[in-house]
Amino acid sequence: MNAALAEKLEHLPTSPGVYLMKDKQGRVIYVGKALNLRSRVRSYFQARSGDTRAFVAFLDRLLGDLEVVVVSNEKEALLLENELIKKHQPRFNVLLRDDKNFICLRLDLSQAYPRLEIQRRIADDGARYFGPYHSAQSIRHTLRLVNRNFHLRSCRDRAFERRMAGKERPSLLCQLNQCPCWTKMSAEQYRIAVDEAVLFLDGKHTELVDRLRARMKDAASKMEFETAARYRDHVIAVERSLEKQRLITSDFADRDVFGLARDLDRILIYVLFIRGGRLAEHRAFPFSGQEFPDEELLGSFVDLYYDGGNLIPDEVLLPFELEDLAAKAEWLREKKGKKVEVYAPKKGEKLRLVEMAAQNAAQQLGETQRTAEEKESTLLKLQKQLSLSKLPRRIECYDISLFQGGSAVGSGVSFFDGEPDKSHYRRYKVKTVEGTDDFAMLYEVLTRRAKRGLESKDLPDLIVIDGGKGQLGSAVAAFKDTGLTGVDLCSLAKSRLVDEDELSRGRGYAGAGRAREHRVGQDSAEAPRSPERVFLPNVKDPIVLRQSSAELLLLARIRDEAHRFAITYHRQTRGKRSFASELEDIPGIGATRRKQLLKHFGSVRRIREATSDQLSEQLGPAAGARLFAHLHPPDTAAADPAGSTDPEQTR
Repeated sequence: MNAALAEKLEHLPTSPGVYLMKDKQGRVIYVGKALNLRSRVRSYFQARSGDTRAFVAFLDRLLGDLEVVVVSNEKEALLLENELIKKHQPRFNVLLRDDKNFICLRLDLSQAYPRLEIQRRIADDGARYFGPYHSAQSIRHTLRLVNRNFHLRSCRDRAFERRMAGKERPSLLCQLNQCPCWTKMSAEQYRIAVDEAVLFLDGKHTELVDRLRARMKDAASKMEFETAARYRDHVIAVERSLEKQRLITSDFADRDVFGLARDLDRILIYVLFIRGGRLAEHRAFPFSGQEFPDEELLGSFVDLYYDGGNLIPDEVLLPFELEDLAAKAEWLREKKGKKVEVYAPKKGEKLRLVEMAAQNAAQQLGETQRTAEEKESTLLKLQKQLSLSKLPRRIECYDISLFQGGSAVGSGVSFFDGEPDKSHYRRYKVKTVEGTDDFAMLYEVLTRRAKRGLESKDLPDLIVIDGGKGQLGSAVAAFKDTGLTGVDLCSLAKSRLVDEDELSRGRGYAGAGRAREHRVGQDSAEAPRSPERVFLPNVKDPIVLRQSSAELLLLARIRDEAHRFAITYHRQTRGKRSFASELEDIPGIGATRRKQLLKHFGSVRRIREATSDQLSEQLGPAAGARLFAHLHPPDTAAADPAGSTDPEQTR
């Protein structure tokens, strides 16, 4: 890092503002905003061991300069960030390039004969806007449905004026749609049709159907059967439209619900458009090459989305908290002209909506497979960052799970080109180690894996260990003792809480500057945590990868899968062993009788619930009585309630 940039980092202001990261050619590559510029910008740089030089592996190759713009408050920072993103189009910001996808219907109620028309952008012109619609096909279908059933005019303003004055012949389309220029409908009658169309577009179908039914009955009572039939057709059309929508909230509010899913450096933002309590539309926005935190990406997306002229609802629901929620709400209120709530729900019906959006985001992201080039790019980055001897196409990860020294098991999961390869998943029962020595247990598991691999010539490119230096040392010893070579090795240590000594030194965390901010509680109420670290054999200091980079997220994904696989197997083993050992303590009940009991009763719970007579029928009077007395001791009711808590503790 050049001296000028290091000097800027040392003297960043603590004011709110916007920062621009530039590459070595002076091009803006990222624009972000912050309530505290010093804290936010320094958070991108990791303090490494005793070296106080600030750097990030990702930014070290690209960052040539840093520019900050100080503003007065969060809202000004939000607005300035939007303008700078649109101006510079930075490569690492989420960008809404195709603004033609945002389509709405516009109705200018100030006109005597308003026309419903398709609009790409929402303007502050006093007109009513409905939408957005996810495709041109859906919005044209809605437009045809409204014009056909409510007889709104389809001809443009100039042609309509000439036709109403008798200076131009109505078109065939006007005649088929019974446009006012053909029927000479009065402005008062046309306004009634417009009001009904607004109810339909607002999703207030119940009120609209009641109005139409009342008019149908009134026309029928006056022997105006053609008019009554027309209202009947309107009712049928509205009810058919209603069947296609599902009521998902009980308060009939308008809200946009955002969900986010991430797969390494790919993210997908999914939006549910709730109108009148019904799910009106939905839309997915995929992005790739995103290495910045989810909170920044989602916050920037929300700003750009509503700044692009899209309809602003009464509520905006987000999957997690953002630091500038109040500023966003104030900005949206000014744009909409009425109160807008922006928040992340914690419970109830609205939380269910956010979870629904997140599930849809994950589903759509899963259906979009990563290309071979994207997979290889991530593996190449991992190879370069860890100085691996070969491209890690096949990666295995190992973990140990135990409870109070018993039922210790190990797990091995396999990924090929960044995707799970479950045919190579393996489970291990620890056989030679007693107590809670998980280093020795890991040594046993890896020794068995290495011997099997040497015999079958089936070895991965990289083995990852869940843990720190101690676990890595066990793996190195296992490789050395078995003579295994040609396989790269590393360990991944989880993020952990940082103690006061580390805070004072600014080590093991995202930099001394941000450590101090956390210590005084200016930025977060949560305790600070260290970054995830990668340990390599014969390397003293850990490698701190960019915390949102594709390569670190891949390692974390493999590590978490190994941990899940180990815990699942551990629980199965512990449950079987606990009940078996309990029955083994009872004289006269061996393996055959245990199998007999499980076969007859079907489960351990039913054996415990069985009466003494039922047990005696299977085991005989004496053994049945002994088992019943063992399962139902006299002091069961007086047992310590603290013993009812789940004692599971796994590494």
